[in-house]
Amino acid sequence: MKLIFLGPPGAGKGTLAALVAGLYSIPHISTGEIFRAAIREKTPLGLKVQAIIDAGQLVSDDITIELVRERLAKDDAKNGFILDGFPRTIPQAEALASIVKIDSAVNFDISDKDVVERLSGRRVCKTCSQNYHVSFMKPKVEGKCDKCGGELFIREDDKIESITKRLEVYRSQTAPLIDHYKKIDKLTDIDARPASGVILESFKELFPLR
Repeated sequence: MKLIFLGPPGAGKGTLAALVAGLYSIPHISTGEIFRAAIREKTPLGLKVQAIIDAGQLVSDDITIELVRERLAKDDAKNGFILDGFPRTIPQAEALASIVKIDSAVNFDISDKDVVERLSGRRVCKTCSQNYHVSFMKPKVEGKCDKCGGELFIREDDKIESITKRLEVYRSQTAPLIDHYKKIDKLTDIDARPASGVILESFKELFPLR
């Protein structure tokens, strides 16, 4: 089962990817994981990426695509994988099609309003990094972590201005992939609003375990 996970920040792709990867015994591959693994293993591409990052520059599409090719050639990806964070653009999707034939692009369907509510309500412990939410997962004492008593704070990424900016970037750059995969009959929509356990059950109906 060779899948791409699409969806805006806060859609819960990473959470579901971890659950699906464990259940279906396939790797969850994010672009960050690809970069880190190549750097850690000191592959020629990894050394190139390290130099680019050290110089404070962005990794080009060409290098990212080659890193994806290198990662998908590993034994653990032979029976399937979940790609999360790649492709981000139509040219990247076209390059991926020349490397591997995917089964489906799973679109985590959620409104901007729901994303803002989900992310802006998140609170994180300064001491142990435990996550809370003002609506869905409140701490026992407001502003204090249940586990260690540390102070809870709002990450910069979770401030409304930052969320709005991230959504704008997603809608302009990555959302066109939804139409791209729909046109080639490779898109599967999934409602990203419920809890992760409910979404997992929906996923299992769409992609039954073999």
